[in-house]
Amino acid sequence: MSAHSHEIEEGLSFQPRFDASGLVTCVATDVASGDVLMVAHMNEEALRKTIATGEAWYFSRSRNALWRKGETSGQTQRVIEMRTDCDQDAVWIRVEQIGAACHTGRRSCFYRKVEAEGGGAKLVFADAERLFDPDAVYKK
Repeated sequence: MSAHSHEIEEGLSFQPRFDASGLVTCVATDVASGDVLMVAHMNEEALRKTIATGEAWYFSRSRNALWRKGETSGQTQRVIEMRTDCDQDAVWIRVEQIGAACHTGRRSCFYRKVEAEGGGAKLVFADAERLFDPDAVYKK
């Protein structure tokens, strides 16, 4: 193990490793239930703002823009704890989720199960109840 990888894996200096696009993957879970709510990405600014404000900030690859979770929908995330993985290329935030985490109006973005079917796979709804109407909230 090189001195650099030892420091990354065992040291106490936060040195996030951004990918070629300048992003780290972020997994957000509900602090009370442990449920996975969403997976998103953070650039350096989103990570810095999340740490500084205690609110979840992300970087939207599709919009190429920084966004604070809930700025449009009101469905916010208050960060209770942030962790990084062993090689510091991903972060995990445990949050207090206000309302729904998913832009589809559901509590979690993981509202479909993958089930085996005839050598392939199919999706089945699970915990798919909508907490809000996305068309009304996002004015589509």
